[in-house]
Amino acid sequence: MTPVFGSDLHLTDALLGPALGAAAARPLLTHYDDATGERMELSGTTTANWTAKAANLLRDELDVEPGRRVAVLLPAHWQTAAVLLAVWSCGAELVGDPVSADLVLADAARLDVALAAGADGVVALSLDAFGRGLTGLPSGVVDFATEVRVHGDDFVPWEPVDAGSTAWDGASGAEVLAAARERAGERGLDAGARVLSTAAWDSPDGLRDGLLAVLAAGASLVQTVNPSSDPAVLDRRAETERCTVRLGPGAA
Repeated sequence: MTPVFGSDLHLTDALLGPALGAAAARPLLTHYDDATGERMELSGTTTANWTAKAANLLRDELDVEPGRRVAVLLPAHWQTAAVLLAVWSCGAELVGDPVSADLVLADAARLDVALAAGADGVVALSLDAFGRGLTGLPSGVVDFATEVRVHGDDFVPWEPVDAGSTAWDGASGAEVLAAARERAGERGLDAGARVLSTAAWDSPDGLRDGLLAVLAAGASLVQTVNPSSDPAVLDRRAETERCTVRLGPGAA
């Protein structure tokens, strides 16, 4: 039986659904950092597992549930994708302003901003390729890399979360999904597309275009951060990764 991924599904299920089932073993998120030489590839199954682990951490240790507001101060990274999907799995609302958030997730570069926001909780992400955590964190700050590894890779919310639930700065999950699908159509993204992107996710448009539209279309993403100044590097990567669409500065 072929699953149907309609607008009535919860946002995380709708975004991840096309990458599961028969496509579950295929690459979904491939992350390059040209400054460090890092390359990390996640299948649909692995992305779903990381999303579930992060959701279990957020709910069980940090009380993230419907009605809670979460800010994510993180770069374009596969772990960022997992925690965003985890926030929505828990039924919480993503907010752009950390001052209005109950919980803030941040990398080391933005930890001071997260702490200054005055949220009830702060989670720090090292984004380390080998899973190393951050040291010397202030008291009360949760180290994501250390804590997430002990959580299970299946997640079932305590109460069902539907598509009408508030998901992102007042918009419902259904509205966020519809906007992502509309943008996917405008960008020529469709199921099976392989997208090479250098777009940042630090704005609503960047996050929608650079991640959500790709997932909503059933495409896969090859994300590059700190891209090389040599255009030939991206050209070779597009060929090696068999990319069919390019997004972001330096990828045109």
